[in-house]
Amino acid sequence: MQAIDLLAEGGPGLGRPLVDTITASRLQNLKELRPGTVRILFAFDPWRSSILLVAGDKAGRWNTWYRQAIPIAEQRYEVYMKERQAEEGGS
Repeated sequence: MQAIDLLAEGGPGLGRPLVDTITASRLQNLKELRPGTVRILFAFDPWRSSILLVAGDKAGRWNTWYRQAIPIAEQRYEVYMKERQAEEGGS
């Protein structure tokens, strides 16, 4: 919970070691919050809000966790953006 609070306070400027960019994603702004072995994939939307997309403990599953979590995060972000743009009146 502390890591999420730090993300809320630090916003897009928060960096390593707590936040890192996910390079294996088709979303260029997909990032991971890294408290211990827990990973929380998130992205900042165009309105500068952090959107928490998927989380899990990757202990013992260092590579497979990303292969499973990244597509879920990408799909959730796409759905979120469509809904948010509809609320904002299109675009």
